[in-house]
Amino acid sequence: MRYYKMRRGEYLEERVPDLRAKVEEYFGEVTRTEGRDGVEMYVVEDTMVFDRVEVGVDERPNAKNRLAVHFEEKDVKTLQEEGLLDEAGKARKAKNDFLEEATGRDAKSRRESMKRDVEPDDEVDV
Repeated sequence: MRYYKMRRGEYLEERVPDLRAKVEEYFGEVTRTEGRDGVEMYVVEDTMVFDRVEVGVDERPNAKNRLAVHFEEKDVKTLQEEGLLDEAGKARKAKNDFLEEATGRDAKSRRESMKRDVEPDDEVDV
């Protein structure tokens, strides 16, 4: 599962007041909700390109909430056999558009932010 921060000074609840409706707009009908790593996730199953899409809000005490997402993409071979390779490009665009609308960050900014989150802190020997 991946977690995405909002732009400075912005909050997920303000950007996307109705997360369920936004998920359905981009990926299809939410089939159910379920908990994953302590986050209540909206689940969309078996779209043309994704086996499963999960989206939720990681509520954090004393910090801004983050968008939590998990995408399970269908195998490329399966997409090719079903003639859905063109749909894969549209699905990738929908995924990126959804993440940008929800977080206010484009793909490059989201990648850079994730890199900073996993970089080790510089330790200073005294």
